[in-house]
Amino acid sequence: MKEITIASKITVFETIQELPLVEQNLMSKAIEAREKAYAPYSKFRVGAAILLDNGEIVIGSNQENAAYPSGLCAERVAIFQAGSLYPEAIIQKVAITAASDNNKTTTPVPPCGACRQSIAEYEVRQETPIEIYYMGETGPIHYSTSLKNLLPFMFEKNLL
Repeated sequence: MKEITIASKITVFETIQELPLVEQNLMSKAIEAREKAYAPYSKFRVGAAILLDNGEIVIGSNQENAAYPSGLCAERVAIFQAGSLYPEAIIQKVAITAASDNNKTTTPVPPCGACRQSIAEYEVRQETPIEIYYMGETGPIHYSTSLKNLLPFMFEKNLL
């Protein structure tokens, strides 16, 4: 038997103001997107903003549906939109924020497993790491230099 150790490196910024200006702007766009979420069932609103290498920012918010699980997370709304509108662009950074209508969300909320896999697909395809910033409604922001820190055993197309 053999054991392996997996380590992830996450940087913590205590407030949005600690982020560099580009990232502050990106997180602000994610917050704006979060406010437009359609979340009548979960009451959990998520916004995502993606910075592309062409300077464009693409946003997404979660969109729920009574025919669960037909809705879609904010991250996948944004990443699929970016892939549709700018298929040749490189995704540089993703900012994610989440808030509950039921209580204050102060803990950073990372992307769910399905969103991690979707982001991983783009990271592998473009052969360039995607920086990820995520937070709750307020409070600290977690930063990862690559999706691989959040999903070290990615399912990749070479496994097919």
